[in-house]
Amino acid sequence: MSEMERDAVMNYRPGPQSELPVEMDEPVLAVFASDRRRYWTDHAAMAGIGAAAVLLILPLFGKAGQIPIAVPAVIVAIFLRGAYLASEQFARRWQLTDRRLIGPQGRNVMLLELLTARKLLGDVQIVTKSGQKHLLKHLADSDAVVTTILQARDARAMVAK
Repeated sequence: MSEMERDAVMNYRPGPQSELPVEMDEPVLAVFASDRRRYWTDHAAMAGIGAAAVLLILPLFGKAGQIPIAVPAVIVAIFLRGAYLASEQFARRWQLTDRRLIGPQGRNVMLLELLTARKLLGDVQIVTKSGQKHLLKHLADSDAVVTTILQARDARAMVAK
């Protein structure tokens, strides 16, 4: 019987062991990781939106009597989701070097291929010239992260000239 090769998805491991290695002559300029306070604030916002949706939608279907059960259920479900996924999210990080942005699970964006970095709600979205998009989630100061990444890209472009 032939052996089956493991799919890369099956080898999914959050954390530094899943990142591409940094070269010896490649200095790490910054490390971007999720902020606990921001993570739970985002989940509180999702719970509020979910509760508001329940308050608006259930009466439309004539189920207003289910609101006292549905609203707490939605809030609890979102916070349980947050608790379940927290360890995975906090194991992820992005490293900015003088050449590239190294992300979790083998993600790698060369600075000269970076088209833009922009704030997306409280997160930072990275877009490459080829159209790839990456999201740095739950950052404490997304404006500072955008500035740092774009400055590193511009500095790399000056070196490349």
